Amino acid sequence: MNAAQLLVKCLENEGVRYVFGMPGEETLELNAALADSKQITFVLTRHEQGAAFMADVYGRLSSYPGVCLATLGPGATNLLTGVADAQLDRAPLVAITGQAGLERVHKESHQYLDIVEMFRPVTKWSTRLNVAEATPEVVRKAFRLARLEKPGATHIELPEDVAGADVGVGPLEVRRTAYPRAQDAAIDRAAELIRAAKEPVILVGNGVARRNAAGHPSVTALRRFVDRSGIPAAHTYMAKGVVDPWSPLALPAVGLQRAGADLANVPALANADLVIAVGYDLVEWAPSLWNPKRDKVVVHIDSTAAELDGHYQPSVEVVGEPDQSLTALSERLARRSNPARRVSRPRVRRSADQHGPLPPDLVVAVLREALGPEDVIVSDVGAHKVWLARGFAATTPNTVVVSNGLASMGIALPGAIAAKLLYPDRKVVAFTGDGGFLMNVQELETARRLGTAIVCVVLVDDRLGVIEANERRIYRRTFATEFGNPGFVELARAFGMAGFAVPSARELFTTLRTALDLGEPAIVAVPWDHRANERIADPVEAGSESGGPLIT
Repeated sequence: MNAAQLLVKCLENEGVRYVFGMPGEETLELNAALADSKQITFVLTRHEQGAAFMADVYGRLSSYPGVCLATLGPGATNLLTGVADAQLDRAPLVAITGQAGLERVHKESHQYLDIVEMFRPVTKWSTRLNVAEATPEVVRKAFRLARLEKPGATHIELPEDVAGADVGVGPLEVRRTAYPRAQDAAIDRAAELIRAAKEPVILVGNGVARRNAAGHPSVTALRRFVDRSGIPAAHTYMAKGVVDPWSPLALPAVGLQRAGADLANVPALANADLVIAVGYDLVEWAPSLWNPKRDKVVVHIDSTAAELDGHYQPSVEVVGEPDQSLTALSERLARRSNPARRVSRPRVRRSADQHGPLPPDLVVAVLREALGPEDVIVSDVGAHKVWLARGFAATTPNTVVVSNGLASMGIALPGAIAAKLLYPDRKVVAFTGDGGFLMNVQELETARRLGTAIVCVVLVDDRLGVIEANERRIYRRTFATEFGNPGFVELARAFGMAGFAVPSARELFTTLRTALDLGEPAIVAVPWDHRANERIADPVEAGSESGGPLIT
């Protein structure tokens, strides 16, 4: 057995089901070993960035590291964006790259780059396999670090001569890590601060959804804590589905990276004297945006200690599994009465004569109506991401995937493919603007080849909507934001899949349902009213994530 074969056995030992990537000459040994695996399916992508995004979303939804593979040089550089996205969004990912033989890595050589150092700033750990016998230790460490709180990306480089070297060792035993319970003194202090607060607010972040995906009942504990404490709760874009949208204590989603915008939208948070931050990552929504005066008392509840920031200096840190900490904290607080519960969501009425570009809030509302509670949306980055994050009612955690740390355009299509592989029985939508969609449009062939029945909802407005809106707001003019587009129905057919255009609001729901029920990949091109982006930061009512507005 050579090192490449051993590496694949180590991947199997870690429970890996898919490796996303593109082969190269320097990964020939590894390619051959993957071909012989009875457990791992190699998903050939059309670009390494697509492979990294697939691994990113697969890791985020499953809580187990997604794996992507590329060769040396340009293959490795193409992986970087997706790997960095996983790192900032706290998604477990293991990247594997080939490399030239060790005999030439010390000198200028064809396609040689120092990949280990290149990946180091965007990973938790990046290393080269210099010794074949170290393969089990390196793989185990890479997977362990990728999954340990807070999760992220790791990278293994496999030189081609090391890959072919004979070895006589086997994989290491996989042992899961249990996190300690929070200290009673910290929980007591947190309860004391909460009881003393006049206007407390809960701010829920991605960590709650992440730990829930890892098998911990974090969302159940969070919802019980909100209900028992009577404290209103806002959630970040990446934490959609963790707060019950029907609860009278549910506040609008926050995450717009503009000073004052979401704070004005959520007056309870603006006026709060104490913020209970649960599973909150600073990268989701900068603390300077919700604590600009640094005057709010902060209670930090998470699986790890707080990241330091001048606007985020917790008075107490409750460090442990969030579900255990919230349960213990609930027992120390007296139950408060809550407002009446909302029991139904409004239906969306569509005007028969509403043609042309459709209002974003209508599109989001109809999409909510067309999907079930367990169905998955992977959002690309752009104005539509904000409309979706603020207006889409998610009742189930980890059903709305939003790139909000690195905020990478191009993630929706490859991410949706990964989500469908993980959840073949759920409907999966790639919700994307025309700008982001064309960045990785080649992965339509991957979806078609794999038979992953995703629906790409492409919002067509021929421009970079967020950039244009900001240019108009700041400079009162626009620059380099408009572009041309192909016919998306014809584009779909060129890839051998169904394509649909939406001529009016009346046809939107039926078109979406037709595409979703096809059982094969499809594109739905939706005309998008970019003029609405000028009011993208306007306040929305609490509880507006109930299926959208009534359109008459």
